[in-house]
Amino acid sequence: MSDFKTFARAGHWPTLFASFLYFDFCFAIWVLNGAMAPFISESFELSAAQKGFMVSVPILAGALMRFPLGVLAQYIGRKNAAMVEMALIIVALVFGFVFVESYDGVLAMGVLLGIAGASFGVALSLGSGWYPPKYKGLAMGIAGAGNSGTVLAVLFAPPLAMKFGWQAVYGLAAFTMLLPMVVMWFAAKEPPDRERQTFREHTACLFEKDGWAFSLIYIVTFGGFIGLASFLPTYFHDQFSVTKVEAGQLTMLATLMGSAVRVVGGYISDRIGGINTLSGVLVLVAVTLVMCGFAGSSVAITTLLFMLCFAALGAGNGALFQLVPLRWPMTTAVAGSMIGEIGALGGGFLPNAMGQSKQIAGTYLWGFVSFAVLALAMLAMLRLVQIRWTRTWAEKGGRARAEVHPSPAPAGRVQAKA
Repeated sequence: MSDFKTFARAGHWPTLFASFLYFDFCFAIWVLNGAMAPFISESFELSAAQKGFMVSVPILAGALMRFPLGVLAQYIGRKNAAMVEMALIIVALVFGFVFVESYDGVLAMGVLLGIAGASFGVALSLGSGWYPPKYKGLAMGIAGAGNSGTVLAVLFAPPLAMKFGWQAVYGLAAFTMLLPMVVMWFAAKEPPDRERQTFREHTACLFEKDGWAFSLIYIVTFGGFIGLASFLPTYFHDQFSVTKVEAGQLTMLATLMGSAVRVVGGYISDRIGGINTLSGVLVLVAVTLVMCGFAGSSVAITTLLFMLCFAALGAGNGALFQLVPLRWPMTTAVAGSMIGEIGALGGGFLPNAMGQSKQIAGTYLWGFVSFAVLALAMLAMLRLVQIRWTRTWAEKGGRARAEVHPSPAPAGRVQAKA
């Protein structure tokens, strides 16, 4: 408890809370098409491949919008960038409520809802910007726990759709975005670590090996999280013939684990190192995904395995973003946006792989296996690159290097001049 009080005093907790709320609501909107997928699929009689692609569109669009928003935040401030983004999200939701009448319209709406997915780098940088390096992992974990917005989407959207129709959900969601906007306006303060670099300096991390290594690992940890979270309502509904509301509730159980454990992942990584944490995470993700593929006849076992898998994915996200401010201390927002952009693109892979596996092979197994193989490949890469990381910018295991302060000269001693 005393450790948490020390952490709270080390930064500006109202800004951290506003960042969490901003990311939480944005994340809920980002996965809203996934929560509504069983309803939309029924309305337009979609094939398995069409379902996977529809779910992936907001993920891919959000990934592509992350880096531009991160760069914009450097010029107008992270708080202002967040306010602009939330206003645009409301416009996108109104479009979904008023104009969508076909499958093509759903895809167009998915592109617009991708705006919500751009919030990641700005939210984490804004929330952690007031905290010193030794608390960055925990601060980013708390801000990043806003991916619990998935829980809001899959828990509340299906019952509302049953009562009012799935299009009405988008109109109701537009009103909910006013809450994080108000909190951000009154509670958040722009952190003092304003990153004032040229555009060339902003994009420098795009041409570094470490940047791509981080991004590829994030394809598994975050790409797996957002991809599974978006596709699970469809998976549970089709695989186990549960109701649309029950599919959302089962998805909620899994995603809630990932959101809660993200904070723990950042906290543990501050102590044992992000590299060590990520190594365990990647092994657990690969094992649980393969087991999910073979447990397709039991909804209870599958749900438990997904909960364990999401816990690992959440911890992995927290661990990776414990390392980002250590590697890029002066350009955390842009580096985080770049890594988030590439990583989120991986989220589009999984729904499409699942849809294609079902349509071609008649089973979802090979979609799970393909992502498990990717996780093991990233583990092999991590074990290679960590040798250089721990020699240059991190302690063994991926912990923050201790701050070195010069010792004062002993009292009474006068240093002779040369």
